[in-house]
Amino acid sequence: MAKKRSSAGRWARQTAAPDRAGRPLVAIVGRPNVGKSSLFNRLTRSRLAIVEDRPGVTRDRLYADGSAFGKPYLLIDTGGFDPQSDDPMAKSIAGQVRIALSEADVVLCLFDATTDALPADREAVALLRQTELPVLYVANKVDNRERSAMAQELYRLGLPELHEISALHGHGVGDLEEALSALLPAGEDETASEAGAHEEWGEGDAQERPDDQPDDQPDDQPERIARIAIVGRPNAGKSSLVNRLLGEQRQLVDDRPGTTVDSIDTLYEYGDRKLILIDTAGIRRKRSVERGMEGLAVIQAIRAIERSDTVVLMIDAAAGPSEQDTKIVGLALERGRAVVVALNKIDLLSGEEREQAQQAAKDLLRFMPWAPLLRVSVKSGRGVPALLDAIAEVTANHARRAGTGEVNRFFEEVLERHPPPTSGGRAVRLYFATQARSRPPTFVISTNHPDRVHFSYQRYVVNQLRERFGLHGTPIRVFYRDKNKNKNKKS
Repeated sequence: MAKKRSSAGRWARQTAAPDRAGRPLVAIVGRPNVGKSSLFNRLTRSRLAIVEDRPGVTRDRLYADGSAFGKPYLLIDTGGFDPQSDDPMAKSIAGQVRIALSEADVVLCLFDATTDALPADREAVALLRQTELPVLYVANKVDNRERSAMAQELYRLGLPELHEISALHGHGVGDLEEALSALLPAGEDETASEAGAHEEWGEGDAQERPDDQPDDQPDDQPERIARIAIVGRPNAGKSSLVNRLLGEQRQLVDDRPGTTVDSIDTLYEYGDRKLILIDTAGIRRKRSVERGMEGLAVIQAIRAIERSDTVVLMIDAAAGPSEQDTKIVGLALERGRAVVVALNKIDLLSGEEREQAQQAAKDLLRFMPWAPLLRVSVKSGRGVPALLDAIAEVTANHARRAGTGEVNRFFEEVLERHPPPTSGGRAVRLYFATQARSRPPTFVISTNHPDRVHFSYQRYVVNQLRERFGLHGTPIRVFYRDKNKNKNKKS
């Protein structure tokens, strides 16, 4: 594809369609009042979805993380599917279901085993037959033999297999999760992989590894281009930032929130660096999310965070930070992404107001003081070069690897200056450390009592690692591993 020369003297071009990396998406569909929200709460081990014994309670899609036998996924609870209804709300919900299906990787089609199949059930099955998606058909409210016999009538719909469950009581849900895990890709279960990355190492294995040799990929591997997701509430200036960097009106910009719907990938090159910028739709509080296309935009924004390396949180300085900003950046931290915070539109504020806006952002995001916070005006270009430098720096820190010898020399210095405190009358000993992986930097420390390493000392170790290896802007994960038993404790 031909490149265009930007006015900023840098090269930019549009990439191909984005990949579907990240957690697979599982959608629960079915007609009203079959128990979709109950199943959603059961699978996510939460009470996020409102449950009432009447149809139409769930209107918007609800999203939460789930895990089936160690395989993570993103679960969507949809409103009741009833396309034949004349109710405008019901028709809108049917549109939501179709949107969810357009993004889903696996579908759970739910029926009520206590009633005969209705036209909405038949239409849902017909709709699913038109897709190539893997589908698990599920009969809910089966909590005794009589209802199990009633569920067999659902086979008249031409179902290949039917899973009988009671979402309310949990009967059969384990078997359903086993079937679901078989359909999910072997995703990255970070906690398990990080904690067990070096499970085979013995006490002396640290000395057997070459002293400053990191476990990086071979030199002949193709260059990995970092992905930068630009997120934030609507109208914070996300698309304007992309346009400013590219030096052209690539993204549609409007003062009204909700202009951006799709998450758009753009390759951005400057100097010898390449970045893929992902412009996302604004994420509002759920009660503010309109049905239809904006709901789809939220799904794609979450996906963009999952497939990114670094997340740039755009905050409208004039409007000020909000709790929603912490929720947005919380999605990034849960997934171990590097973070940069950009306080935009400072040209609209006086000097005193700028200081107040910056302090408000620091106070609200005090749980991540390691993330750089920059004041910018995307419209005028003020602060944008510094923002770009910060993005490049934290992205490099996120991927940084240190050799085992280097880590252990640092670790010896830490122990000499500040050994771990005694816990419960027992001396806690830390033997050796290694960096198990990057993105985010993850370390494994061998100890005799992983459960007795005090949280304040864990925080001290993380802070020392950040200072020594320059890991600013990225979360750090540290696992304390019993040198004799395969137990892990994450800080």
